Amino acid sequence: MFRWLISLLFMIHIYFMMVVVGLLWAPYAIMSPNGARSGCKAYSRYVFWVAKWMIGLRVEVRGPIPSGEVIVAAKHQSFLDIMMIFTALPTAKFIMKKEILWTPVIGLYAKRLGCVPVARGKRGAAITKMVKDVENGKALPGQLIIYSQGTRLAPGVKAPYKVGTAVLYQQLQQECVPVATNAGVFWPRSGVLRKPGLAVVEFLPTIPVGQDRDTFMAGLEDVVETHSNALMREAGFEVE
Repeated sequence: MFRWLISLLFMIHIYFMMVVVGLLWAPYAIMSPNGARSGCKAYSRYVFWVAKWMIGLRVEVRGPIPSGEVIVAAKHQSFLDIMMIFTALPTAKFIMKKEILWTPVIGLYAKRLGCVPVARGKRGAAITKMVKDVENGKALPGQLIIYSQGTRLAPGVKAPYKVGTAVLYQQLQQECVPVATNAGVFWPRSGVLRKPGLAVVEFLPTIPVGQDRDTFMAGLEDVVETHSNALMREAGFEVE
């Protein structure tokens, strides 16, 4: 019960601070994408700091962090892995649900970062538009983060990898960096309770350009799932 109450206070605090930081950085964010990026990273680092002393949750990023224009295909378990991956990358942007654009504070920053909104049921059209924008030089350069399973999944839950990642990989002709995580073991996709421990995101070896779709998808799923399962076992979560 005590840990649940501390977790509740932690969640109230960080969402309150999201509004505070969002408003403080808003003028800078409106003027420049760099301002939006600075505000998001400042908020994320603050959350990491508070999580460490308030609930005993530490974060760690492993593996070589890409700096050029690449596709980052990540495992997604919680809001925590979003912050960890974004903070680690120099100029990240997301493929995200269109509804997020209308979220207070977050929507403003998503637009300024150059995130690509995807309408439900229209993912193919959104990817086509994004590829066209990149080719025309309209999209901001950086690391494009996509969650290949399309949504957050609790640790141990299985779901297919969607073909959108392969479409981007082939049409953009960019290398792909897989990312594994165990963040959901400590910071679940729903509920209040947050657990102490070490949350990890791991950047894995780059998949070079040139693979066919089936080979790419099979290799991506295998490496992300294998390493995510290993990280979850390291955290004490038994994967079936």
